[in-house]
Amino acid sequence: MLSAIIDKIRDGQRIGSHEALRLWKEASVYDLGFLAREVRFRFHPERIVTYIVDRNINYTNICLSGCKFCAYYREPGDEKGFLLSEEELLRKIEETISLGGVQILLQGGLHPDLPFSFYEEMLRNIKRHFPEIHIHGFSPPEIVHFSKISGLSVEEVLKRLIEAGLNSIPGGGAEILVDRVRKRLSPRKCSAEEWLEVMRTAHRLGLKTTATMMFGHIETIEERLEHLKKIRALQDETGGFTAFIPWPFQPGNTELRVPKVLPVEYLKMLALARIYLDNIPNLQASWVTQGPKVAQVALEFGANDFGSTMIEENVVAAAGVSHRLSIEEIEKIIRDAGYEPRRRRMDYSLVS
Repeated sequence: MLSAIIDKIRDGQRIGSHEALRLWKEASVYDLGFLAREVRFRFHPERIVTYIVDRNINYTNICLSGCKFCAYYREPGDEKGFLLSEEELLRKIEETISLGGVQILLQGGLHPDLPFSFYEEMLRNIKRHFPEIHIHGFSPPEIVHFSKISGLSVEEVLKRLIEAGLNSIPGGGAEILVDRVRKRLSPRKCSAEEWLEVMRTAHRLGLKTTATMMFGHIETIEERLEHLKKIRALQDETGGFTAFIPWPFQPGNTELRVPKVLPVEYLKMLALARIYLDNIPNLQASWVTQGPKVAQVALEFGANDFGSTMIEENVVAAAGVSHRLSIEEIEKIIRDAGYEPRRRRMDYSLVS
C-alpha cells in the first residue's frame, strides 16, 4: 500500500526502486513535496539555503561527441568553433574573483586535436595566477577522453590533473546512466559504467564530486530510477558526492523534438530524488532552467541549495533558455521563501 511506503519514509527507512516507482505513479505532487521537505529538514534542520558565487567557463565548444541534446557544441572545422586564449581565460577568472567568486566550473567539448598536456598546463597556469580559486573541472566524459588521447589510465589522468591543480569534478555528462539512452543520445560519449568509474576513482583519490541527471527526453521513469539507483549505490560505496543536481532537458535549437518538461513534473522529480537519495546530503534547485519562481518553490520540494550565481552560462542559453540572477536577487528570493541565504564553497562549507 502507498501508505506503508509513506510511513517507511517518515520513519527514515530506505525505499527501493519499486517503491519509488509506486510513489511516482500514485502519490500526489503535494504528498511528494511534503515527504521531500521532511527529508530535507532531516538533513538540514536549520532554515538555511546555500548558494555559490562562481562562473561556468567553457574553454572550447569544439566536440566530437555529437550529442543530440546539445545546442552548444560545434563539429571540428566549424567556423563557429572556438578555443579560449590564455588571456581570455585568465580575464574571466580575474573578473569572477572581483565579483566575489570562489570557484570556476571549467568544462569543454571533446576536442580532437588538443594533447593531454594542454589541460595540465591550463590548470597550472590558472593556479600560478590565481592560487586561491577552486577549480571544479572536467566532467567524466572529458576525463575518459583524456585517457583515450593520452594512453593513460583514468586513475593516472586524475592523479596528473590533481597535481596540476584540479580541486573537484562536476557531475556533467551523466544525462541518464542507462546505456540504451546514451547510445541513442550520444553514441560517442562514455558509457554509464565509464562515468561511474571516473567518479569512483576520483573519490578514491580524495576528490569530491557532484552528481547530476538531465531528464525529460527519451528516457522512461524506470530509467530515471535506474540512474538514481546507480548514484545511490556509488555513494554507499565511496561517500564522495556532495550534492545531486537534476534538471529537465531544454529542447530548443537541438536535434530532439520532444515536449518541454513542465514545472510540476520537475518539482515531482526533484522531490522523488530527495526521498530516494538518502545518502547524499544536498539537493540543488535549477533556477537556470526553471526560472527563479519555480526554483523558489523547489525549496519546499526538497532542495536546500540554490546553485550558482552563474556569472556566465552558455550551454543552457544555447538551447534558448536564459535566466540571469544577481547575488542580491538570489538572496531576496531565498529570504522571501522564509530561509536565510548563505554563501558556500564546493564542499558546502560556509563562506563567512
